Amino acid sequence: MSEILFQLDQLRKQVPIPVWYTALPTPVRVLFWVIALPALIIGLNVFQQVALPRNKSLPPIVFHYIPWFGSAAYYGEDPYKFLFECREKYGDLFTFILMGRRITVALGPKGNNLSLGGKISQVSAEDAYTHLTTPVFGKGVVYDCPNDMLMQQKKFIKTGLTTEALQSYPPMIRAECEDYFTKTLGISASKPTAKKVDLLHAMAELIILTASRTLQGNEVRESLNGSFAKLFEDLDGGFTPLNFMFPNLPLPSYKRRDVAQKAMSDFYIKIIENRRKGEKDHEPDMIDSLQGCKYKNGVPLTDRDIAHIMIALLMAGQHTSSATSTWALLHLAHSPELYETLYEEQKTLFGNPDGTFRDITYQDIKSCKHLDSVIRETLRMHAPIHSIYRKVMSEIPVPPSLSAPSEQSTYVIPKGHFIMAAPGVAQMDPLIWQDAKVFNPTRWLDEAGVAAAAVEQYSKSEQVDYGFGAVSKGTESPYQPFGAGRHRCVGEQFAYVQLSTIISYIVRNFTMNLEVPEFPKTNYRTMIVQPFDPYVSFTLRKQDV
Repeated sequence: MSEILFQLDQLRKQVPIPVWYTALPTPVRVLFWVIALPALIIGLNVFQQVALPRNKSLPPIVFHYIPWFGSAAYYGEDPYKFLFECREKYGDLFTFILMGRRITVALGPKGNNLSLGGKISQVSAEDAYTHLTTPVFGKGVVYDCPNDMLMQQKKFIKTGLTTEALQSYPPMIRAECEDYFTKTLGISASKPTAKKVDLLHAMAELIILTASRTLQGNEVRESLNGSFAKLFEDLDGGFTPLNFMFPNLPLPSYKRRDVAQKAMSDFYIKIIENRRKGEKDHEPDMIDSLQGCKYKNGVPLTDRDIAHIMIALLMAGQHTSSATSTWALLHLAHSPELYETLYEEQKTLFGNPDGTFRDITYQDIKSCKHLDSVIRETLRMHAPIHSIYRKVMSEIPVPPSLSAPSEQSTYVIPKGHFIMAAPGVAQMDPLIWQDAKVFNPTRWLDEAGVAAAAVEQYSKSEQVDYGFGAVSKGTESPYQPFGAGRHRCVGEQFAYVQLSTIISYIVRNFTMNLEVPEFPKTNYRTMIVQPFDPYVSFTLRKQDV
């Protein structure tokens, strides 16, 4: 405080200071500067935006009062409202400030293609995400390696998801569902009363149980009720928006994340070592598939690489599938007629004369048209990730279709910006979808409708091999449930098997009621889009086949 006053006194000797200021008591002077300095900074920031000439080669910048902080509060609270309102003002291409980062947003199918279909010389997912994912997944995998290595790692994973493997999963998933609802939730014939459940918590547990049973191996599944569950919880605590924006804070949760990552990595390595010694019998799983894999240069995956890939599989799939299954079941609980439509479909396709059901198989899933339409509509309305970032590595000329023709032919996105795709905007765009905000699974049953055309464009567009096998590029489809381009999810088929089997089990065995007055609102403050207050009640269904 004395130093500040000394500097002001020195300034007074050079520049005349008003008498009224010198007459103020010291506390009042301090208060004056506490108010005046931020006001000056905000005023200069506003002046710069409204009065100074703008570089017309750059996309327009979203107006904001506070420098560095920018539009963080509005965007963070409701990104879709923010993005749709910005589109009304600025068009499909604009830049906003987010905690010191310049985020250039490219909306719509053409905008998604600019980012998700961009050349690796221009856009980098690794530089956008490695500070978040590497402390959680581990070094040497996913975004902590060159893109070519990541594509090969995806190929290794895809090789493990064979048709034979996928065919073996539904019985395992059904068994886990039966065990979870009977033992963990305590709903059985001997306890038929309604059970109120936090659906998001329940699905998070069930998704990790079924994923570990199918992909991770018996050793992981057997450890989920012990210390491994605590490690997962601590590691999951490092996968938040705070970690994304500020990766190196000296917080206890960051330390717990790092300790858990090392312990989980060592846990997987111990499994691999024991298997190598022949000390553990196991069914074929992803660990089995990854052992012996080699990169194109002949370098094999190390045990540590395999451990880190397994952590990445466990973490990435758990968040998206638990959110999607929760949203789907909430909509079914909110729409009893739709729920009964799915039940009648199960009865027709799989019902036995004695009132039981035969097990659903991998081949059966494609025949469940109403179930499939519910999953697709859920993914349309509730994209698990609302914003997908890439770091701009070299200037990106913007096609005229995304520029303002009245000003010039094209914009240029400078090196150092982040470019952001928001597939959820296209999936909820009223200019594309009729009644875009209405949950209407029947739109996917219309073979001549917008939904069918979007699926066609997503799954049967230009085929490209990015290094993990030919895949539909899909970057210009208005429906991108599993990403698009080189970073399209390789676990797409597994996710459909997992979601379809879990939802069909619930529909067959329980009735559901929403336990909140209105349909739950959306929580955008987490990395994966989730509902607030996702409470439902399950009641054991009386079989009437």
